[in-house]
Amino acid sequence: MLKQFFILCSGADNKLLEGCSEGEQTKYIGIGATVFFTAVMAFIASAYALFTVFDSVYPALLFGLVWSLLIFNLDRFIVSTIRKRDKFGSEFLQATPRIILAIIIAIVISKPLEIKIFEKEINTVLLKEKNAMALENKKEVANYFKSDLDKNKAEIASLKADVTTKEQEVNTYYETYIAEAEGTAGTKKLGKGPVFKEKIAKHDLAKRELDSLQKNNLAKIAEKEQQSSLLQADLDKKLTETQPIIDGFDGLMARINALNKLPSIPSLFIMLLFLAIETSPIIAKLLSPKGEYDFKLEDLETALKATLTQDKYQRELLVKTSAAMHDKVYEDIAQDDNLYDLQRKKATELLELQAHNFVEKQKRTL
Repeated sequence: MLKQFFILCSGADNKLLEGCSEGEQTKYIGIGATVFFTAVMAFIASAYALFTVFDSVYPALLFGLVWSLLIFNLDRFIVSTIRKRDKFGSEFLQATPRIILAIIIAIVISKPLEIKIFEKEINTVLLKEKNAMALENKKEVANYFKSDLDKNKAEIASLKADVTTKEQEVNTYYETYIAEAEGTAGTKKLGKGPVFKEKIAKHDLAKRELDSLQKNNLAKIAEKEQQSSLLQADLDKKLTETQPIIDGFDGLMARINALNKLPSIPSLFIMLLFLAIETSPIIAKLLSPKGEYDFKLEDLETALKATLTQDKYQRELLVKTSAAMHDKVYEDIAQDDNLYDLQRKKATELLELQAHNFVEKQKRTL
């Protein structure tokens, strides 16, 4: 059962191969097995590649199955259509387009498996890229809100500075009228005279202005701080909203780019391995000498070609002979009026016989 399956995979004629030796059958079983296992590798590679895209098992498996069947059909077609010839150059020229196609298939198959094999290293590269993207995103978002935050901070600082300046003014008035009362400055007269009363009045006025300024500025500062809190909340919200996008940066293209940043030698060897697997059936057919199966297949093809050539020649000769006979008959008829009726009858019979003969021959050909 397995033997017949691998022969089917090789694209060989099963009935024709049954009459060949065991060695010849083994050769095509090996070719069929290579085609089959290449399709299996294509299924694994494409299923994993689609899983990284959809994050779902069933679509990945379904597409992987379709892709593997496509690769299987292409490989089977490539192997089965290569014919052994007398010159290796002719064979190689015949196989060149198929080898190019096999190279393309090998590259397509190997890339997803490389991603899986180097998954840990790729995750490390992606982690570094995500961290860099997160820092850059935080910087961009902060720059977006920076002008409003800086404006609020400057206004709050200005309001606080006004209060501080007014407090210093009140303190200065306080020190002035105290010094006046103690007689250490101003008029230097001890006691609460007219100058003292004037200075304490200025202090009280400044104190009332300070109280009013503090009340107004504190309200404004509270409002500005609330606006700053809202801006900061918007900034944090923006960062929270964009972080999942950065965290989800691990799709197929991102992993391929990350793979390209790793050392290329290991990836090259893996690709060469799949290239060898994919082209091995073709190379085997090119390097192997003509076998029993090839001779039998060539015999069938040349026999059919000879039969078709012979039939074509006989039909052409029949047409030419019939035309010549008709020309001669009608030429004689035209020259002898007495034989007109007889010749017409005989010519009619002859044409009927030729027509029947041609139909029978055509039936035998079919």
